[in-house]
Amino acid sequence: MHHERMPAAHQTHWITERARALGFDLCGVAPVAAEHLAELAHVPEWLDRGYAGEMQYLHDPRRADPRQVLAGAHSMIVVALNYNTPHHPRTPPTADAANPAPRGWISRYAWGDDYHDILREKLNALIAEMRAQIPEPFKARAYVDTGPIIERVAAKYAGLGWLGKNTCLIHPQLGSWLFLGVILTTLALDPTLAPGQPPPPDFCGTCTRCLEACPTQAFPQPYVLDARRCISYLTIELRGEIPDEFRPHIGNAVIGCDICQDVCPWNRKAPTAAPAAFEPRERLLSPELEWLASLSQEEFSAVFRKSAVKRAKWRGIVRNACVALGNSAASLDPPARKLARSPRLVGRRAHRKPRPLGPRPPLRSRSPAGALRSFSRNETKRSCFRQDSPSMNKAADDAAPLPGLSGVASPSAAKVRHSSAPRARSRLLPAISGLRICAAG
Repeated sequence: MHHERMPAAHQTHWITERARALGFDLCGVAPVAAEHLAELAHVPEWLDRGYAGEMQYLHDPRRADPRQVLAGAHSMIVVALNYNTPHHPRTPPTADAANPAPRGWISRYAWGDDYHDILREKLNALIAEMRAQIPEPFKARAYVDTGPIIERVAAKYAGLGWLGKNTCLIHPQLGSWLFLGVILTTLALDPTLAPGQPPPPDFCGTCTRCLEACPTQAFPQPYVLDARRCISYLTIELRGEIPDEFRPHIGNAVIGCDICQDVCPWNRKAPTAAPAAFEPRERLLSPELEWLASLSQEEFSAVFRKSAVKRAKWRGIVRNACVALGNSAASLDPPARKLARSPRLVGRRAHRKPRPLGPRPPLRSRSPAGALRSFSRNETKRSCFRQDSPSMNKAADDAAPLPGLSGVASPSAAKVRHSSAPRARSRLLPAISGLRICAAG
């Protein structure tokens, strides 16, 4: 039933209350005009530096101005949902005497059901309630990490928190374990922040724990992420081989990375009130690496049905499990250790054409050596590399700092010294720029 037109301020208050009733922990409204979203001005330069890697969708020009996404858009309704569960290991688990099988690490955002589906359902429910409550016609479009909207920037200007040095949104009570969603609408709502009111202050202070803890040194400077070096990018978005320089520092991560958030002081007392749907699925909390590496494409689809892990695809998770097995080789017997450290093993298993689907014995019943031997047996396709560009533009790494730019969203272990980063990067960039994967008969 429609009601009389509410003033814009009342509409904002009503929408915020309904969002909380639907289960969101935070809700605010931000203006859609790009001139009110300062970080968006730095997006083109961030892209020019190559920090987006192979994520071509980040080059969508609409990301620099939300008004280009929906004609007549005036406001962004921004919501946040806590996904911090009581399971809170500080470091990826390793094999122990009671259970010697090498184990991997899946970022907590992917432990349970796919957050895209859960947030999208809630956002669509909120839009439905808005249509029933607000009599005037309006357009509304929901986004959950899938459209040309930089949710973290919108959240900052909706008053939900500040952008940390690791580029994550941080709330003073909830920390950074937050899923974000946005409703872009033509409704002229009152912003949560009053005219002239600044966004929440940055309370990172002099702390640099997230920057120092990053195993691959993915932050060229505070508040800027070079996605090409981020473990989340390497294990999820990158479709080819993981560069050799990064493999040892990935440890046993198979999907994503939580290190820069785990070490954040603002997450020490973050509440654990996540919905049951975000609780870890069976076998996904410290999964056995041999089991992951042995999954067929059919098994992968069944295990990760309605899971965010599917973003990495079957080839990706098998590739990642092989790399993690190589890094866990100390816990394997000598024959398996030799196979796990073979670079060709990773390339063959992860980048060959899919084999015909069919039943196969579970890998966990075999010894580690037998399991790894199966990876290199009966292969009919090989990965090959073609170097077709001499180097990546080194100016990307020598350029002046990017003030205030927060990189791409990433849910991000041995420590690598900052002083070694330029040398390692100079070896890496030519390899990234021209690497292509192809199948050869």
